Amino acid sequence: MKPEWRKPHLKVIMMGNSGVGKSSLMNRFVNHRFTNLFRATIGTDFLTKEISVEGRSVVLHIWDTAGTERFQSLGTAFFRASHCCLLVFDVTSTASFYALDTWLHEFLSQQVKPLSPTNFPLVVVGNKTDLKNRQVSREEAQRWCRVAGADYIEGSAKEDVNVEKSFHQAACAALQYFEVKEDSVDTTDGKIQISENPSEIRRDKCQC
Repeated sequence: MKPEWRKPHLKVIMMGNSGVGKSSLMNRFVNHRFTNLFRATIGTDFLTKEISVEGRSVVLHIWDTAGTERFQSLGTAFFRASHCCLLVFDVTSTASFYALDTWLHEFLSQQVKPLSPTNFPLVVVGNKTDLKNRQVSREEAQRWCRVAGADYIEGSAKEDVNVEKSFHQAACAALQYFEVKEDSVDTTDGKIQISENPSEIRRDKCQC
């Protein structure tokens, strides 16, 4: 076995409306670059980065999904074996914030089969804090995350604020889930029981 495959390979799925800055966050984190030119993701984009999580090397596979409705149902292949979902919204767009419920329900109920949907790791990122016309307050976002059981981080891909923190938090949560999954044997019938109201879903937060 190659040495790099002895390290945990963690799959993080990014979801959110088109234009919220998912690709910008990913490229800032992996390639340390930012561009103001907007290019809609077609289907999915994919980047890999090796990082250290509490002194342990892991390989982070980041899947950036398109935010448009025509690409919402990408098929289970894109979401299979996920270890964390990173939901992104634009703090200057209430529509992108209200859409988090839909994206979360889409991810959990249709795309993946986690060991326990109510404990699947979630990280929410409020992007574009560099802009002045803010519409979603930190308090409102934190309230949503408390109900959903998600960690909340806000920052700016443009100004490189809390980008590293966001992905490291996702990696930390993903590693915890990876280790639980590795040590567990799923004896259920494979059916997932998801609340009809995604805002009722609660999960434990990563303590990394």
